[in-house]
Amino acid sequence: MKGWMGRFRALFLVSGLALLLSGCGKPYLSALQPKGEGSEMIYDLMLLSIGIMVFVFVVVMVIYTIVLVRFRQKKGQEDFIPKQTEGSHLLETLWTVIPIILLLILAVPTVQYTFALSDTTPTTEEGNVDEDALWIEVTGNQYWWHFNYQNLDIQTSQDLYIPTDQRVYLTMKSNDVIHSFWVPSISGKMDTNPGAGDNEMFLHAYQEGIYWGKCAELCGPSHSIMDFKVIAVSPGEFDQWVEDMQNVNVAADEDTLSPTAAEGKELFEENSCIACHAIGSSPSAVGPNVTNFGQRTTIAGVIEYNEENLIEWILNPEKFKPGNRMTNNYPMPSYEEAEKIAEYLMTLKPSDIGPESAEDGVYLKAKDKEEDTTETEDTEETEEETDDTENEEESENNTEE
Repeated sequence: MKGWMGRFRALFLVSGLALLLSGCGKPYLSALQPKGEGSEMIYDLMLLSIGIMVFVFVVVMVIYTIVLVRFRQKKGQEDFIPKQTEGSHLLETLWTVIPIILLLILAVPTVQYTFALSDTTPTTEEGNVDEDALWIEVTGNQYWWHFNYQNLDIQTSQDLYIPTDQRVYLTMKSNDVIHSFWVPSISGKMDTNPGAGDNEMFLHAYQEGIYWGKCAELCGPSHSIMDFKVIAVSPGEFDQWVEDMQNVNVAADEDTLSPTAAEGKELFEENSCIACHAIGSSPSAVGPNVTNFGQRTTIAGVIEYNEENLIEWILNPEKFKPGNRMTNNYPMPSYEEAEKIAEYLMTLKPSDIGPESAEDGVYLKAKDKEEDTTETEDTEETEEETDDTENEEESENNTEE
């Protein structure tokens, strides 16, 4: 009995943990809510394999229960031996053929989807090679991502803008160690290897949104926070974003800067920040491109985007991302200087197309939901305060009477 109770408790504990952990995660960072072609294929395979496992489990448990009940030792039949089935051709055929059928049911779509996901040959609806397909070169670095839009003369870091409803093809490499590019809501994952040739994959987002990505390969002390975002906007908005990014004119924008931001720009150049962090298209930059830094939703991929955190990041990047290659590689500015540089960086908004343009995205929906919840709570609190006030007034009136 103790053995059964122990097993039951262990099963209950594992089931509870599985149920609890299945609730972890966020809608914009989950393979269980597919929003793209690649993630949908993977999700379908997961459902198929889970369905087969559940079917096998149920059949085995039913047979086990029948055997346990029907052939249990009964009183007065201690010496009874039931009919033996050893050598039954029927049973041996069944438990050989059935697993083969189940494996085929799982293997055929798995092979089909594997070839489909690895096919990075752009094709038109007529079946011809699509010469106008959008190719983006992805480079993994410790601990950030760089994106080079081929033939468009556009460079970005951390935020990858793509159009919806079409495939975007990626060539992938690494500048240091092995990383793994993974956007679970819209695709599978792909390694980026240093000096071992480029890997390729494609992204295809069905709807607008901000989809969070992570590095899925242990690459150093800040591996777990090597985050980035894929911002999917409508094709028309993407074309406008491309045009705006191709026409970045830093010199012309100087007139619009506040005096503090203008000083920050000078400090940014005098302290050699510009030597690593390019504004505009510069493939030779060794640090993250900051052309549209003012439109990011996070700093360094994971820190809440605000001026205070940006100043803290400039003064002490090691505090947020241990092992990053920015630490101790530039003249340390004073707090006042960092404040001016931060104000300048936050003015870098070359396009009206930004994260807020992804109106139907799951990320924004989640934010809206949180805001709605906050508004509802505020409304309830206001109504409660109103009720309390009315009750107090009523009580005072009764006392006067």
